[in-house]
Amino acid sequence: MTSSSAALDDDDARDAADGTPEPADGTRESDDPAPAAPAGRDRTIRGAALLATLIALPITLLVAVLAFSKLSPNAPAAAPTPSATSARVQSTAPVEMAAPALAERPATVCRALLSQLPASIRDLAQRPVTAGPEQNAAYGDPALTVACGGAEPTFPSTDEVWTVNGVCWHLAEQADQAVLTTVDRETLITVGVPRSYEQPLQWLPTISSTIVASVPSGGAIPSGCQR
Repeated sequence: MTSSSAALDDDDARDAADGTPEPADGTRESDDPAPAAPAGRDRTIRGAALLATLIALPITLLVAVLAFSKLSPNAPAAAPTPSATSARVQSTAPVEMAAPALAERPATVCRALLSQLPASIRDLAQRPVTAGPEQNAAYGDPALTVACGGAEPTFPSTDEVWTVNGVCWHLAEQADQAVLTTVDRETLITVGVPRSYEQPLQWLPTISSTIVASVPSGGAIPSGCQR
């Protein structure tokens, strides 16, 4: 037997041994190829996963909202901040004031003044007085007072005087209040401003405007008031 025949016999023997015929081109395919997954089953799996996601998402959002609402309960609305111009809390009890007898002319002038005074001076509301409502007025707590009539004050000619809204005032500091008196009017007007209010001249503009409209100028006007 020739050598080629021997080689052929050997190949036949190997084929017989494993029971698998050798391909004609000498290339053998894999013995255990992986089976391909059916296309229909793959689509079913993907559809089920998408459906589960769509169902779970709203539930997750709902749980998150409920949890947030428990952690952050509704807070009451904030109270409005009081305005800087809000009226002060004050007593409405009558303010004790003296009411000296006035001559006819001063009494007439004082009634005109008191009838035109405002219901409030800045944030101080008007309060009743114990005597002479036709010549006295009071505002706020502690009370800022306005008294019409009385004797003219005496003070050194070197003292300063202050003109506020057309009215000239003399300022005298006392222990518990600043006392301001008119020095250019026919009838005297006295304003008492408690120490706690500070800057007493700042309380005069409204009172001065009312005085200009109701109390004629007159008397011995100091040189510091003359314009």
